[in-house]
Amino acid sequence: MQLTIITDLNKCVGCKSCQVSCKEHNTGGSFGPVPDQDPYADPDGMWWNRIVGMEGGEYPDADVLYLPKACMHCYDAPCVPVCPTGASFKREDNGVVLVDYESCIGCQLCMWACPYGVREFDEHHGVVKKCTLCIDRIEDETLAPEDRQPACVQSCPTHARTYGDLDDPDSKVARLVAEQRGFQLLPELGANPAVHYLPRRPVASAVDDDKLDTLLTGSY
Repeated sequence: MQLTIITDLNKCVGCKSCQVSCKEHNTGGSFGPVPDQDPYADPDGMWWNRIVGMEGGEYPDADVLYLPKACMHCYDAPCVPVCPTGASFKREDNGVVLVDYESCIGCQLCMWACPYGVREFDEHHGVVKKCTLCIDRIEDETLAPEDRQPACVQSCPTHARTYGDLDDPDSKVARLVAEQRGFQLLPELGANPAVHYLPRRPVASAVDDDKLDTLLTGSY
């Protein structure tokens, strides 16, 4: 089993609902809190899911790409083997990559190893934190079935995000990837991310490939 989220880039409108709902849930969830240090001086705080955008072309043939970016829960997660205490680990039963806060010593080696720049250091607690795929919600049997999914998926107003088991060929996410040519970000880096995106349909103007590479590697 490999749990994942598939994002349809044709449907994402950059509303940041997934970003805000992730922040809201993980501030008080089982894998929180996610504190904002001096929020007025640093309004961004810690965000495990960020929506990044890139404009391309010129009027009237302009285009905008919105791309949600969080932990990719990679099959070959490079953050796992570099961790000296085993705090970063990949669950064998569902493929979710997590951080054991009790074992994390805050060395940040996993942050350097992550090719997507989606881990953040919590200076207050001295540990690294990131997207957990809301595994606490998924495994909470007290919740209604419709609530046992990542907060970002549940809150998306355009239903751009889909959650499921990528290793199950009959699952919705697996069918979407197969039927709509879902793609990984920067597959050449060898992490084999589980998170996939459904490609944009052709438009008059596309975001420059070099700019997109910069966007995907976190230099924004």
